[in-house]
Amino acid sequence: MRKRVVVTGLGCVSPLGNDAPTTWQNALRGHSGVDWITHYDASQYKTRFAAQVKDFDGQALFGSREARRMDRFTQFGLAAAMQAVYDSGLVIGDANRDRIGVVIGTGIGGLSTLFEQMQVFTERGPMRVSPFLVPMMLPDTGAGTIAIHLGVRGPNLAVVTACATGTNAVGEAAEIIRRGHADIMLAGGSEAAIVPIAMAGLSVMGALSAYSGDPQRASRPFDLQRDGFVMGEGAAVLVLESLESATQRGAAVLAELSGYGVTNDAYHISAPAENGAGAARCMQMALDEARLTAGQIDYINAHGTSTPLNDKSETAAIKTVFGDRAHQVAISSTKSMTGHLLGASGAVEALLCVKVLQNQVIPPTINYENPDPECDLDYTPNAARQLKARHVMSNSFGFGGHNATIILSSFELSSGQAI
Repeated sequence: MRKRVVVTGLGCVSPLGNDAPTTWQNALRGHSGVDWITHYDASQYKTRFAAQVKDFDGQALFGSREARRMDRFTQFGLAAAMQAVYDSGLVIGDANRDRIGVVIGTGIGGLSTLFEQMQVFTERGPMRVSPFLVPMMLPDTGAGTIAIHLGVRGPNLAVVTACATGTNAVGEAAEIIRRGHADIMLAGGSEAAIVPIAMAGLSVMGALSAYSGDPQRASRPFDLQRDGFVMGEGAAVLVLESLESATQRGAAVLAELSGYGVTNDAYHISAPAENGAGAARCMQMALDEARLTAGQIDYINAHGTSTPLNDKSETAAIKTVFGDRAHQVAISSTKSMTGHLLGASGAVEALLCVKVLQNQVIPPTINYENPDPECDLDYTPNAARQLKARHVMSNSFGFGGHNATIILSSFELSSGQAI
């Protein structure tokens, strides 16, 4: 008897828009959120572009005093969580606050605060460091801050699995509901790592694109000319709840979270296994939990980072799991538009998958111009496509060999599964 978990609310702050509807519409249009960096002077850097969140005003949302005490990643996460709660119609009170929890992941946490305060430490000495440094930089501060602001006292944790974080956060939150420790979970990821030290580190290790033309064309997943990922920032939060809870409060169900898989490559700290074996096991695990076959998946939102190794490895993994049907299933990488939001990427992509199920259209992989013989599947090049979708898969893979996959399904009251 397996408890069903459904999605009832969405919130988002991304390079494509500061709410879920705007992000979705810009993704369908094939709009790129990549541009020249304005957060700092990037003239000395090899990579001078990124997918930044635009026109976000934390002080207007939270007040100047509160905003000053929150790192940018925490502000993004709280804004997305507030949107998601509003979207779900959830009213939080004494009757339910102990049964509502939070899982908000991040790959890095409050890096901008740490970087700024290290400069203060170096230039002005230890006694001038902010007393808010530690709570602002901790990865779990996003989840804790959301709980404090919303007054929810259920399970609360931060997942940190590099670029798999957002998908793991959604999957683990669903498992908390399935085992009965909460009725409702706010789940997702937040990241704000367009920071000089992070950009320098990723650049010297060869992970970032060094594209010399229009920045909006730099992120080109699965394209033969891809040369690295484009850093992004933002957050997404989904309201997950048991079907019983959603039914009791009359919530609109947007989708069902039907499957979750999680594995590790045990191969290399930053490179995926070339044959995609760990990713393939992860996808199969999610299919098994959802009680689906590969032939029932209509769309895959690929991890698709635009790095030479990842895109080849993920393509191999899809071929392993889907066999002959690999060339028929629709795939796209929305990182071609959002850039790579690290720990938030899987959450944003889960949100987009819910929108796919709602609207029966899939966003494209933009900048796909030069086919790669080793990446020869249907990546939905350059234009959105109408698609009858009942079950969709979202993949996320991260440094450390982390792999996470979720499957979202169109909601049907009668599914053969127990409430």
